[in-house]
Amino acid sequence: MNTGKHTLEAMNEAQWYNNWVFSFIKPFLRGEILEVGTGIGNFAKMLAKRGTVTAIDIDEEYVSGLQKSLKGINVGYGDVEKGKYFFGNRKFDAIVSLNVVEHIKKDKIAIENMHKLLKKNGNLILLVPAHTTLFSNFDKKLGHFRRYSKTDVKDLVGAVGFTNVNIRYLNWWGAIGWFVFMKMTGRENMPRPPVKIFDVLARALLLPEKIITMPFGLSIVAIAQKK
Repeated sequence: MNTGKHTLEAMNEAQWYNNWVFSFIKPFLRGEILEVGTGIGNFAKMLAKRGTVTAIDIDEEYVSGLQKSLKGINVGYGDVEKGKYFFGNRKFDAIVSLNVVEHIKKDKIAIENMHKLLKKNGNLILLVPAHTTLFSNFDKKLGHFRRYSKTDVKDLVGAVGFTNVNIRYLNWWGAIGWFVFMKMTGRENMPRPPVKIFDVLARALLLPEKIITMPFGLSIVAIAQKK
């Protein structure tokens, strides 16, 4: 079984949650948008409502599928760690990378390359898994090299020249669920029924995070600007 694809397909069914995550990054999206690591396109259509989207992935199966299914989005091969892209030397107003950087061994090089792809005053939007203590067998199966602290992310983007960095945890409820159902049990897959249940319960349990910032979460979202 392709664990990564299976997980993306399962998370695509968490439509309320995906829209909730998107609500935190939407204000920072404009103009020419690059999605790094589009996967099966769970967020691509939402991004297209905010600007003109170019989407890249290193998985040619994903790329081929999206080229057939997505209309109005320019999809092609791209490896942000190696700095190789199908679109050449274009630059963007915003770059979005959701649950991707943790898969990249040399994450600093990837962030440096994203910095180069941004126009002046462009925004980088990152979503990465939080807390080393939550690193599980499932993380390994997904190909994660690491989980991050807020300090890790701040240091990572700051080291390559990003400024105005805004970082927060997201999804406290998911962090508890991950610890119980993934970390403690040693599971190596994400079954779809619990994802659907989570998506229903999250509608009430995650609403407070629109008002207050929790001290922990399953993910970290970071917004940084290129000066």
